[in-house]
This record gives sequence, C-alpha cells and structure tokens, in this order.
Amino acid sequence: MFSYEEIKQIRKQFTIFKKKNIIYFDNAATTQKPFKVIKAIKKYYCNFNSNVNRSFHFLGQFSSNCLELSRNNVQSFINAKYREEIIFTSGATESINLIAFCIYKFIKTSDNIIISHSEHHSNITPWQVLSQKKKANLKVIPVNSEGELNIRIFNKLITKKTKLISISHVTNTFGIINPIKRLIKTAHKYNSLVLIDGSQAISHITIDVQNLDCDFYVFSSHKMYGPTGLGILYGKKKILDKFPPYKCGGGMIEKVTLKKTIFSGLPFKLEAGTPNLAGIIGTNKALNFIVNYSLRKITTYETKLLKYAIKLLSNIKGMTIYYKNSKLTKILSFNIENIHSFDLGKLLNNHGIAVRTGKHCAQPIMDYLKINGTIRISFAIYNTIEEIDIFYNSLIKCLSFF
Repeated sequence: MFSYEEIKQIRKQFTIFKKKNIIYFDNAATTQKPFKVIKAIKKYYCNFNSNVNRSFHFLGQFSSNCLELSRNNVQSFINAKYREEIIFTSGATESINLIAFCIYKFIKTSDNIIISHSEHHSNITPWQVLSQKKKANLKVIPVNSEGELNIRIFNKLITKKTKLISISHVTNTFGIINPIKRLIKTAHKYNSLVLIDGSQAISHITIDVQNLDCDFYVFSSHKMYGPTGLGILYGKKKILDKFPPYKCGGGMIEKVTLKKTIFSGLPFKLEAGTPNLAGIIGTNKALNFIVNYSLRKITTYETKLLKYAIKLLSNIKGMTIYYKNSKLTKILSFNIENIHSFDLGKLLNNHGIAVRTGKHCAQPIMDYLKINGTIRISFAIYNTIEEIDIFYNSLIKCLSFF
C-alpha cells in the first residue's frame, strides 16, 4: 500500500495537476500522463526523429531499436510467449477491427459469434458488421441481477458452430471483472477462439496471456498512462500466422514485382506503413512507470479508494450504486433518483471535478437497464482519499440545486 507521502510524490510527476486545480475522476476514459512519458516523446522528436526498418543511418537504427525494445517490453509485461505476437495498432478499436477483418474468411454462414450485453460499442459493431456480411449469428450473453455475465445462459449459447467469443476483461460501464479464464476454458472445449478486450484491465490487473490461454488480448496505451493513438494487439502466433494482411503498404513487404507481392512474416505483416513511433516510445515509458510502482500495489491502493467512495456515497438519499456487491475494479457508476446524470455532471464540473456521464459507449446495457446513463467515477494511482472527500462534499452541494 502506498503512503500519503508516496502518493504526493507520484502526483508531482503529472504536470497537469501542477497547472490545473482539478479533480480528475475520468480515468476509465483516459489516464493522465507522467512527465517521463511526455519527455520521452519530446526527446525523440527533438533528437532522434527518423523512420524505422528503412534506413541504415544511425537515426534510423536508433528508431528501429526503440520500436523493438518497446515490443519486447510489452511481451514481458503481459507474458506473451513470442515477441512476434505483439502487434502495434492505433488503439484497442483498431485491434478489434483488425481481428474482425482477418477472421472474415474463417466465418461461414450460420456460424456463431458471441459477445456480452455489457460490451463497449467498439466490441459490438465490428461483430455486427461481420455477422451481417457472412450471414452468421451474433449471440449475446445477458447479465444477471448483479450485472455479472449469466454463465448458465452462456453455456447454452455456445455450440460447435461458435467460432469466436469477444468479451471485455473489465466492463467500462460498471467496472465488473468478468470471469474470463472460465469463459476461455469453456470456449476452447468447443474449439472457439477468444478475444479479450483488456482496455479497462491493463493498468489495474496483472495480465498473463499464457496463463489465461486467450487467443487475442487487446488494449490501448492511453488508458495506462501512455499516449493516445497507440494500441496493442496480442495474438497467438499460430493464429496470426494464418491471418492475411490487414492493410498493405511499406514495412510489411518481403518482395514486390508488378505481378506479385510476397509479404513479410510477423509482426510486420500486420503493421503496414510508418508506425506511431513516438507513441510506441511513450508507451514503453508508461510500462516502466507501472512496473516501477508495482501493479499489485497500484491495485491495492485503487481498491482502497473504491471502497471508501462506495462507503461515502451509500449515505446519500436516492443513491443507486450499480453492482457494488460484484467484483469491481477502480470504476464506480451511480445515479441519484430523479436527477439526470448529465445535469449533475455539469454541476460537478463547475466545482472543478471531472467525471464521466451518459451511456459510456455502451447503449445496449443502458437500454437493458432502462436508464439514460450513469455518472461514472474511475480512479488511478494519482487520486487520493482527500479528493473523494471533496467530491462527496461538492456532490452534496450540487444536490441542493434540485
């Protein structure tokens, strides 16, 4: 567990808190960036800017080395077996779309794809489009009264025709940790592939893809103290080897003639064009930041914040905290009777408190619950108990307006 003084020192690494008097509780959308991440990006552009895998001059070699060092560190961070299993994309959204594009030829009419009721739109729409094009069936795991996946119904949905299951590790709406290892084990009995959207888990839960035995795991750098515009796709090598190129261009070519192109192997086959090298370098520093403070200690501290917030908010009349008895991580969604989330969020903003309001890119689960959205607060390493106290007192003041 971090001490009060340790958290103070950690907060000093985030320039935004020196310049703005804000309480930032929108970490599930994107985290703030430590100065080391920003500095590394600036240093690259000022001193080493060059393209990768094209040039043998020292700048090009330096850039290429930075790219592969970052790939190696991501491999280590999630315990992938091979470095070639790490593919750089523009974000978790592109990673999911890449998989949807590449498995197109493996999906046949009347096959099944399974998602859950509580997925982010980026883990719904690609499978809707694919299912419609291939005339496959898109099946949905409902949630139970505690917001958790209904495993009993899942066991009825999965069949030998199920080709892919795509599930979030942690739901972005309510912060519920899904039993993904159990789902993966069941799926593999039916020879189904499993994609895990780890966007809300990557900086809060230790990820070991070999232990999970998932076929794909995706996440975005900007949700783990890194820059925007950079995502990671992990995929088992034996599966990625079968994938066709997602995009074509420079960097993924072995040989080109006017009659034929021979593509490179992994990982380059799936990384056409100039990569977001500055983002990759920044991501490497973000990984180092997390490792330096220990993911286990970060998780323990965030759990303390979450429990404290639940305890305070439970005292408010008309308060509905969604699924506080489920297995949650760093996300707390709530509503207050007869008050729209947008209105309350706007008033909190006037107090210098940034929260998320609305449907959180998860309209199906909101429609299922018959609500217009929620107020969502989400924590990171730099948040404090004192901030939660200020938030609570500001919330009480805001409620007096209604």
